[in-house]
Amino acid sequence: MSQVLHTPPPTPALTPDAGPAEHDLAALAARHGLSVSGARPSLPDYVRRLWARRHFIGAFATAKLTAQYSQAKLGQLWQVMTPLLNAAVYYFIFGVLMNTKRGVEDYVPFLVTGVFVWTFTQSSIMAGTRAISGNLGLVRALHFPRAALPVSFCLQQLQQLLFSMAALVVILLAFGVPPTASWVLAVPALALQFVFNAGVAMIMARVGSKIPDMAQLMPFLLRTWMYGSGVMFSIHQMTGPGSGMPSWVGPLLQVNPAAVYIDLMRFALIDSFGGAMLPDHVWAMAVGWALLAGIGGFIYFWKAEETYGRG
Repeated sequence: MSQVLHTPPPTPALTPDAGPAEHDLAALAARHGLSVSGARPSLPDYVRRLWARRHFIGAFATAKLTAQYSQAKLGQLWQVMTPLLNAAVYYFIFGVLMNTKRGVEDYVPFLVTGVFVWTFTQSSIMAGTRAISGNLGLVRALHFPRAALPVSFCLQQLQQLLFSMAALVVILLAFGVPPTASWVLAVPALALQFVFNAGVAMIMARVGSKIPDMAQLMPFLLRTWMYGSGVMFSIHQMTGPGSGMPSWVGPLLQVNPAAVYIDLMRFALIDSFGGAMLPDHVWAMAVGWALLAGIGGFIYFWKAEETYGRG
């Protein structure tokens, strides 16, 4: 017995004269005030949305900081012990074995300040690199400005640095560095460094969301950057007259943004680290790096807002 196959008639194509209520979805959505889910808002609107979630950013940063060492027996003491142990290792290798402390007054406060300030930048950038790729569940489940993630991670690292600063003050006093009025300069220096760190973290968050392997590469790049930032040695001493270094090496190392913020903190906190050791126009450079990285990084991150968590 033969069976006749019936092919359904083709669906009529949408015609230009079709009514918008039936066929023009864009017009229908506009009529009811609907918008594409996850679409990138304008830059001013994005800033407003991010500011409206400032309480979430602060609470998220504090919660991450609290949970960071929750499984360790010493708990939050590791916030201070980790950079101190790093400083002890650097002191032995660079200060003692390589004698980079030669000619540097108050070398231990000099070194510890450099390690603490560098750790702030290093940790912020590393956390920023994983901000999107490491939190895909949160990104896909909730609708919020994605920039809140790298900013909150930088805020977490700032909070951790403030804990460490208490230990730094003890070290300064123990090694005979008196408190002076210049200590207040640490506040604007840290504020500018935070803006710079947040900008670079947002750049790396976008890169890391597209290239997951970047998180494995970053420790090597950051270690190289650290060695050129004067964390363990004085750039002024190592590249000054009689050092044998080409004349262009010193200025090149001194405009390095990490070195700029480290030297500003040393100038603010250590009395023997005078203005002669700072490059010319150092505050202008600090502001310039903060604005360049902060504004540029924010815009670069915002341009890919609607792509995060997809694919």
